Amino acid sequence: MTAVPHDLTMRPITGRDELDLFRRLPYVLDRELAGDLASGRRRPQWMWVALRGDRLVARVAWWSRPDDPAPFLLDVFDIADDLEDPERVDIGVRLLKTAMAEVVPQGARPPEYGRYVPPDWRDDPAVLRAVEDRVAALEQTGARLFVERLRYNWRPGTPIPAPTGRLRFRPVAGRDELVALMTLVLDGSMDAHSKDDLTRMSPEQAAAAQYDGELEGYTSPRDWWRVATLPGGEPVGFVIPAHNSYNPIIAYIGVVPAHRGNGHIDEILAEGTRILAAQDVPRVRASTDVGNVPMARAFQRAGYVNFERELNYTWP
Repeated sequence: MTAVPHDLTMRPITGRDELDLFRRLPYVLDRELAGDLASGRRRPQWMWVALRGDRLVARVAWWSRPDDPAPFLLDVFDIADDLEDPERVDIGVRLLKTAMAEVVPQGARPPEYGRYVPPDWRDDPAVLRAVEDRVAALEQTGARLFVERLRYNWRPGTPIPAPTGRLRFRPVAGRDELVALMTLVLDGSMDAHSKDDLTRMSPEQAAAAQYDGELEGYTSPRDWWRVATLPGGEPVGFVIPAHNSYNPIIAYIGVVPAHRGNGHIDEILAEGTRILAAQDVPRVRASTDVGNVPMARAFQRAGYVNFERELNYTWP
């Protein structure tokens, strides 16, 4: 337990018995906390609170995949909005620095921070102030905005365009085929994370790392994954419908450079959506960077609704 100025106590929660305390500052992920703790995606020592007496004034928490030895993502960071202006940011900075010193392995780069906000968050003064407080605290610890993303929702009953016959779809043959197609798709990618990967590794290495680090972990059936081809069999692109720990998703979708600009993305997205819709799912989630305008427009044409944005911050 660490005591700091301003009569604050900063410490991790003791376990599930303190979830009610941790949830006194609300956020959309609160409903997932109990399940995440039970599955090992969160651990009490990664969930920190700043207390003034019995009052929760700030909190921070990290998430991981169940078998990860260290946290993968910082995704909860809240400060009580009724604190005085200078104090809000100061408490946020103190909590971040104190918790990170204990949670992030020594010498390791801190995990990325992600925050969900309403799609019109800049137009709501209360939301804007809360975001600005967090940003000020994050920046004082060295973090900088990496990318803003659009989050989409598709609901059952939304029409799915019928196949046009221009493309054929078949299951992915295996890891080698998909990694090869992912490698091609990285050429000219507008995704900020992919472009960042390419500053540190080759396209082949980046594709393999994404397959092994993300796609391989989905427990939903592999036979949902589709390669789109021309009638003669030449691959045009692919789509990876999946189910993560929380929702049915379009995990990855792409068109190879030689076939871009021909409208194929619409039919490929429709196929991925159709596969998930056939599972009687309550929704399908998807996301793309704000700067990836072509993909955003494809989601909109397919009836996906932008229900949230995500702000991603990284440390050097």
